[in-house]
Parts: sequence; structure tokens; C-alpha cells
Amino acid sequence: MSDIASVSIARPLADLADELGQSFAEYGFAVIRDHGIPADLIAKAESMSKAFFALPDEVKRAYILKDGGGARGYTPFGTEKAKDAQVHDLKEFWHVGRDLPAGHELSEFMAPNIWPSEIDGFRETFEALYAAFEDAGAQVLKAIALHLGLPEDFFAPTVADGNSVMRLLRYPPLEGAEAEGAIRAAAHGDINTITLLLGAEEAGLELLKADGEWLAIDPPEGALVVNIGDMLERLTNGRLKSTTHRVVNPTGEAAYRARYSMPFFLHFRPDYVIETLPSCADENAPEPISSHDFLMQRLREINLA
Repeated sequence: MSDIASVSIARPLADLADELGQSFAEYGFAVIRDHGIPADLIAKAESMSKAFFALPDEVKRAYILKDGGGARGYTPFGTEKAKDAQVHDLKEFWHVGRDLPAGHELSEFMAPNIWPSEIDGFRETFEALYAAFEDAGAQVLKAIALHLGLPEDFFAPTVADGNSVMRLLRYPPLEGAEAEGAIRAAAHGDINTITLLLGAEEAGLELLKADGEWLAIDPPEGALVVNIGDMLERLTNGRLKSTTHRVVNPTGEAAYRARYSMPFFLHFRPDYVIETLPSCADENAPEPISSHDFLMQRLREINLA
């Protein structure tokens, strides 16, 4: 294992905030243990995700939302590509977002979820997992706030009713001699505030270090891999890094089987203005921009808007 922090979030946050913050400053990544997402819920969600992706293609395609930018429902293979990449990523995915009550002030920014009728309990399971991801993310943000010298609850109002999205992801099995070491998801940074990833135990996730070398991330079973997104990098004027990362196909037997994972892209509220924190400001600080405008700018770059 590298110097990427691997911390138990069950410890007092003040005790781990700087270890976590230093890892995010140097690598943009950390591993979180004891995150509070129940193991049985994770197992149930994983089996339902596999069941959905095993459905016939025409059934899955009925859940593509035209003009939805992939924010809800199903996105088939060959749709999303990394910024500046020449080819599309080898993956299909399903998105679950926040369901807002009717008439909510932010409902123009968040479409209602759709749910596959073919799989019993799908909605209940993924609503529960979404809520559990939010709770875990809130704890990580508290630790980040403490590291930055802010009040522990600084981020709570910035992400309340945020446009967070949970992605169920399947990379298909690859065939032939070129499968070993093939790129499944091209090098990219995440747009959002922080990302929490379940399912990174299967080898393949790598981050780009400052020296230009790729570093494999190898978390223990059931742990979360957490990384900083572009929005938080912008808020901290680069103090916390949104690091380029990719998914490569492992070598050996694992190269020839499908890969599944579940990232949770935690977002600020659409109306939150990302303006450099006073403690991180200098003459190079970026212009303030609303989180929604920043998101739309970046979605256009990756072919989803």
C-alpha cells in the first residue's frame, strides 16, 4: 500500500482530520474504513446491480431518458467519454439521484428518478444505499472542514439537497490478447465535490501521481475509496487536489470478467456559489461560479450534455 491514508471514520474526527487532509492534498485520494454503510445493504445492492445489467439490451434501453444528460436511468455502452479522450469508455451505467418533494425550489435542477420494474426491491434498496452514502459523505466532509480550519459543520448547508448522483457501473468482460491492461475508463478527474466509491477491491483503479507515475489503489474489502472532485479543488484553490485517475483492466484471470462498482458523486447544491475560501485565496484564485453552471460546463466536455 502507498502513503494514501487509510483511516477508520469511527475514530474521533479531530484525530484523523489532518491525516485525511494531507492525503487529499498530496494524492487527492484516501481510503475510509468503518464508514457505516451496512455490509448486507452493500451485498444486496451489488446483486441487484448485476441483475439489472443482466437484463436483455432492449429492456435496459427502455430506461434511457432522452435529453436527460444521463442524470437518471440507463446509459448504454459507448456514450460517455473522458474529457479530451478520443474514444468512449467501456462501460454501461444506471443513475439514481435525489428525489425532491413536489414544488421544491431546486426541482428544476433535478429530475425525478425512474426505477426498473423488472427487479423487486430495487427502488427501496438503492434509496437506502443513497441515504447511507450521504451519511458517510457528511462525515468525510466534517473531517475535511476540520483540516481546513473551518467549523465542523461548514459543508452541511453547502450540500443540503445537493445534486448528488449514485452510479451503478458495469465494465464488460474483455476478450482476446489485448484484454490484459486495456483501459476500461480513460484518465479523468471527477467534476463533483467528493466521490465515494464501493467496489474498488477488484484491481484496476489507478491515480496519477505528481511525478507522472500511475499508482494502483488497493483498498481492503468493503472499504470506501474517497477522492476530491473539481468543485472542492476549486473551492480550496488547489489545496485539495482533484487527481486524474483511470480504470485499467487487471492482468490474469480478472482481465476476462466483468467489473462492477458503485460510485457516489456527492455534489454541492446547484445554487451554491463556489468561491475560494478566504484561507486558500491568492492572486490565482478562480472566479466564483455556481455549482450548477460549473457542472453544465463540464458535462458538455464529456459528452453528457
